[in-house]
Amino acid sequence: MAKRVLVVEDNELNSKLFCDLLRAHEFVAEPVRDGREAVARARSFCPDLIIMDIQMPHVTGHELIVQLKADAELRTIPVMAVTAYSGRDDEERIRAAGAEAYVSKPISLARFMDAVNALL
Repeated sequence: MAKRVLVVEDNELNSKLFCDLLRAHEFVAEPVRDGREAVARARSFCPDLIIMDIQMPHVTGHELIVQLKADAELRTIPVMAVTAYSGRDDEERIRAAGAEAYVSKPISLARFMDAVNALL
């Protein structure tokens, strides 16, 4: 059975790229463009992995990771942060929130898929 990946990314081009790449590697990918819908969509979609943009309007990926990891039903789902933030402090802060992986933009497609496969 194909692994399910929830892609929380407000940028339409990035969301399409990530979903197309995942689907090409035989994953079931579900995009979420508005972070405010991410937790509810995680509950209904039951993903094996969540790919989380950090810099989004309305709610940050950092805030969403904290919410997901505080939720008994969702906390075990691994989160891969994908962000333009690339400083050492940024990575430590995002990992401290609960992200199991951190990939900085611009994305290397090979590095992206390596990170996805390592988490699944």
